[in-house]
Amino acid sequence: MQRIANLLAIQDGQVLLLKKPRRGWYVAPGGKMESGESIYEAAVREFQEETNVTPKNAHLKGVYTIVIKEDDQVIDEWMLFTFVAHGVEGTPMEQNREGILEWRPIGDLEHLPMAEGDRKNLLFAALNKGIQYGTCIYTKDYELIEAKYQSSMELFEGDEIHG
Repeated sequence: MQRIANLLAIQDGQVLLLKKPRRGWYVAPGGKMESGESIYEAAVREFQEETNVTPKNAHLKGVYTIVIKEDDQVIDEWMLFTFVAHGVEGTPMEQNREGILEWRPIGDLEHLPMAEGDRKNLLFAALNKGIQYGTCIYTKDYELIEAKYQSSMELFEGDEIHG
């Protein structure tokens, strides 16, 4: 099963996104993990390769199973590990071999063109505490068929649980 790591950088109320030319969809910079690489190493490496900047304090925000189906048959499946970083060091390049990089207000995640599972994933990463887990099932044209999500947040002794 293929493993993908991506990273959403947040700075001054904006997120750094990559606009892919094929569909005009927005994604968080990321890509395939290399053999022997940790998910953290892959997320940071891919982010640096695609943006030319270094993320600050990257941490895991989501673990997802992505399934592509055609006529009820699974034709592809991969794991996606999403990280978030609050701030970057350096100035991102304007574009790379994958597309155009843009700083966008966090609220734009609600309506920018992207896969619907990515929207839920990136909004959680940008706006919520804890880690989200999920499975997204798509058609081969990336229309969302079904999605289910869970989340958790680590509590330490003495922490209060609210609602």
